[in-house]
Amino acid sequence: MAPLRPNALHPLASAVTGLSAGAVLTLLWPTPLGAALGLLLAGGGGLGSMWLAERRAQAQREQVLAAVGEVKVRLATNAIRLDALSKRVEQMPMRDVDAAPARAAINELTAEVGLLGDLIHQVATTLADHDAALAAVQARAAAPAADERSTAVAPPAPRVAPLVVVDPEAARQERLKAQAAERAEAARQAEERAAAERAAVIGAALSEGRVEVHLQPIVQLPQRRTRGYEALVRLRLDEHTLLLPHEFIPVIEERGFGPTLDALVLTRALAIARHLGSKPGELFVSCNFSGATWSSSKALATLSRILEKYREHTGHLIIEMPQRVFRGLDPTSLGLLGAMSANGVRFALDELVDLRLDPVALFDRGIRFVKAPAALLMEQVDSETADIAPADLSALLARASIVLVADQVADDPTVADMIDLGVGMGQGPVFSPPRPVKPDVFAEPAEPAPAAAEPSPSPAPAPEQRLAEVVDYPGQPAATREAPPERQSFRSVLRRATA
Repeated sequence: MAPLRPNALHPLASAVTGLSAGAVLTLLWPTPLGAALGLLLAGGGGLGSMWLAERRAQAQREQVLAAVGEVKVRLATNAIRLDALSKRVEQMPMRDVDAAPARAAINELTAEVGLLGDLIHQVATTLADHDAALAAVQARAAAPAADERSTAVAPPAPRVAPLVVVDPEAARQERLKAQAAERAEAARQAEERAAAERAAVIGAALSEGRVEVHLQPIVQLPQRRTRGYEALVRLRLDEHTLLLPHEFIPVIEERGFGPTLDALVLTRALAIARHLGSKPGELFVSCNFSGATWSSSKALATLSRILEKYREHTGHLIIEMPQRVFRGLDPTSLGLLGAMSANGVRFALDELVDLRLDPVALFDRGIRFVKAPAALLMEQVDSETADIAPADLSALLARASIVLVADQVADDPTVADMIDLGVGMGQGPVFSPPRPVKPDVFAEPAEPAPAAAEPSPSPAPAPEQRLAEVVDYPGQPAATREAPPERQSFRSVLRRATA
């Protein structure tokens, strides 16, 4: 026999059973005691009905809450599936016209799921508030009746759950914003991981010394004769990957490897200067330092010691310095520049942003070249607020023994404009792109062969040549033989033949 479950009985069953038992007992035992026991049985049946009704209501509330929770779980699962479906649709190779209906349907379903989730949440909140209000009423009813002050105070009104008005379009927009934020965060994390991997590869290449130097010529105008070269640094990652400065300099400066890179470039530039010193024409090579080196007196002191060690080659070396760096140098850095200039190093003012220049002060700091972008010079030609006319700038610098160099010259018309402005030198892709340096330039020069201890024997005199005998032509010794007849041009022969 199955056990009897109280929740399965109807609440009135207890009342009917108690009343029936009381009536039967009263009829069978017609005494005052029997009547009292019959009333007790009837009252117990009523109390049992109330208890059964409360248990049934509690069970129904639990079933409703369990159903609400299950619906919320299923809605969350469907929302996750819709999100995954939306991502798969975004990744499918479809045109925007074909993908628009699918995206619209997915957005509508997402909005509906969000709306249902909000409604279910509202139902759960209302049930919780109802249970809280019922518990408060029961607590007030169970309070002792002797506390008159507590009963005199009006009971607080039960808290009514606010009516939530859900806009499907607003819910859809909020969900789309949340998805966009998640994708942006994932893209940002992917970019950070890629940047960290790239920085590690660049650091490894620098630590292994895979630094290359390419040379771009600096020519004399208007002859376009090469007067010097600028050393441009490159970083070799592998056999097929060569990074330009703007691709690896920020990473190196961020990791604090700028002075290390500058020391490598300076040693290679000094090797090129040594090679140029053996060539005629007073050729020079220029190099650049990173911003971290210019802002560090310790790094400048290290480079100054390198220059002191190779003082015999510094006459063919020029160090370029940006204009903003020159204007912000501290007294310690200016003293180090003076020490480099005393060792024969010349400087060039690079990356000009304006033409406010003091030639005498520049010369006193060791600057012998000023490299101005060709675009800046052309802008100042027609400018009414120019600091100085570009046509007068070259002559003004020349009076202080400073040469004006037009940088970033891209085409022949710009070359003609620079010649009209009196610019002394030019540099840019129109003359030549940067080219790699031959490996033999960095090789150490071969030591001269030691002098022989004994003089080499003099060569034996050549035997006297006997002249061939020619009829009616007396023989002559080789020393007195006449020189061969002078060669004449075909035009002179033709002129004599037609005279």
